[in-house]
Amino acid sequence: MMNLALLLSQSPLIPPQRVEKLNALAALAKRELETKGVLRMNFICTHNSRRSHISQLWAWAAAQHFGVLPFESFSGGVEVTSFNPRAVEAMRRAGFIIGEATGHNPHYPVKLDTHVPPRACYSKTFDDPANPSSDFIAVMVCTDAEQNCPFVAGASHRFSLSFEDPKASDGSPDEVEVYDASVAEIGREMLFLFEQIRVSADQLFSGTGH
Repeated sequence: MMNLALLLSQSPLIPPQRVEKLNALAALAKRELETKGVLRMNFICTHNSRRSHISQLWAWAAAQHFGVLPFESFSGGVEVTSFNPRAVEAMRRAGFIIGEATGHNPHYPVKLDTHVPPRACYSKTFDDPANPSSDFIAVMVCTDAEQNCPFVAGASHRFSLSFEDPKASDGSPDEVEVYDASVAEIGREMLFLFEQIRVSADQLFSGTGH
């Protein structure tokens, strides 16, 4: 079971400069809801193996928690590798229900709880047919993708929200601690983001947001 309350209580740990960025992204999301009636986000990093999947899944959980619907979350990369098993295990420890998968580029069935249908998570390029081709916010979660992917076709907006890569800890004694810290950091920020989107959406649809 995901301990969302704990992560929500840790929102003061988010640095002020990150709060500013998250508020800016929430404002873009509000405009998407206002103009299109649906919010779509594609989280992009170079390999679509760690940060983009973690962000995609936490955004899904946060949107469900705060009732920011309809919402669709996606992820992709500049190149295809695989959903890294260290990231998979860290997300399991965080409470996501992730089934077993096999193959060179395994497809993992992921659920928030037993009542929500699973979705398949696997490495793919940002423009894969499984991802939206228009009307979405491209959220760049690593600096390499930010530099190497200056244009994302079909995106309504392109937004930089980089996170440190836990890959640097692979094979070290600190590996589990670093991955868990990365998952918690991204979770805190996605929950904060969608809480702000909910407030904006409530104002919008109650007629007080203008």
